[in-house]
Amino acid sequence: MHARFSLALLLAGSAASGADFAADIAPLFESHCAACHTQARAAGGLAIVSRQSLLDKKALVPGKPDASTLYTLAALPSDKRGAMPPGGPRLPEAQLAKLREWIEAGAVWPAGVALKTGPAAGPADENDTVRKIHGRITARPSAAKPGAKYSITIPNSTVTYAMVPVPAGEFQMGPRKVKVDAFWMQAHEVTWDEYRLFMFQTQTGRTPTKDSIVDAVAGPTRPYVEMSFGMGINGFPAISMTQHAANKYAEWLSARTGEFYRLPTEAEWEYACRAGGTGQTDAWHSGNSNGKYQLIGKKQPNAWGLYDMLGNVMEWTLDQYAPYTDKPATEPWVVATKPYPHAVRGGSWADDAEKCRCGARVASDATWKQQDPQLPKSIWYHTDAQGLGFRLVRPLKVPGPEDLFRYWNNGVERDR
Repeated sequence: MHARFSLALLLAGSAASGADFAADIAPLFESHCAACHTQARAAGGLAIVSRQSLLDKKALVPGKPDASTLYTLAALPSDKRGAMPPGGPRLPEAQLAKLREWIEAGAVWPAGVALKTGPAAGPADENDTVRKIHGRITARPSAAKPGAKYSITIPNSTVTYAMVPVPAGEFQMGPRKVKVDAFWMQAHEVTWDEYRLFMFQTQTGRTPTKDSIVDAVAGPTRPYVEMSFGMGINGFPAISMTQHAANKYAEWLSARTGEFYRLPTEAEWEYACRAGGTGQTDAWHSGNSNGKYQLIGKKQPNAWGLYDMLGNVMEWTLDQYAPYTDKPATEPWVVATKPYPHAVRGGSWADDAEKCRCGARVASDATWKQQDPQLPKSIWYHTDAQGLGFRLVRPLKVPGPEDLFRYWNNGVERDR
């Protein structure tokens, strides 16, 4: 909600160019900047709270928009390193033009005018939200046939993903055999095309979907850097999210589609990777990736039709990282009890080829947030884990609401 200003302040903020602080600039700051650049948070060391705060950090040079990072970073394409707001979307051209006009006219910020973002919304009752999502899932007849591949388009978008059937079976996991039930797994890693729908819908200044169940799902705050790190967006895997963020994406996608999704257990992931013992013959790794992640699906899939299980980006699982002997033999899952470590699988574009194999395990670590300037650290982003992504599974059976809650809310998302 934007601040209301008196007529006197409106007049004081006016410029001959037509850019008005109250009508044009304050709403821009409140919608796109205020959530991250408060006095308390000051992402990147910048608090956008007054004209002087911008001058002190040399983000604003009155009369010179092309020398003002406040403008030049906002004018960058959203997939370029340093672009603001981080992660997009880019400011509309009309707003960029107003920001430029305001700076050219001297960047008048009327005395006594403070930015406001409105009162913080209280969190929805998560148990109630999960129950409603469960009701939507169980009420919706499934068009998917067990054992058959299918594709689905995320409602109100043009973004499509494919689900590949994985048969029930058992395999040797560490020192013993384990059994898993049948499920579907996403053929590719979750892409920015998919994940950005979730990111943008839940950030400050969002436009609600008018679906009360979807809108009740918690989502990421705006990141303080551009999260593809300049490596590309369309058709590339989404990266650097926490396990908590991946869990909430699964909840959001379940609400949007009426299908139940979650992260795979570590056993499901390895079983699907091995594909009956054939595995994957090639992967993107440090020797062939040219120092960045690659478009999904460019390597041959494994025998079950799953792409990039090895290399490109390593992938989250549901499990706390623990010895294999801590896992039960049937449908094994080690439930999280602490923020670190969680089990990550598959290796990435930044790893040596020998680390990109079905049995290789990585333990998540707090250093994956080392450059995060926020205190406390973000529950949504691992800015130092640029080789980290995920894909989801859809079990054949939909569990009860209590189990859905556990899959989507591990309760240990905050660093301690």
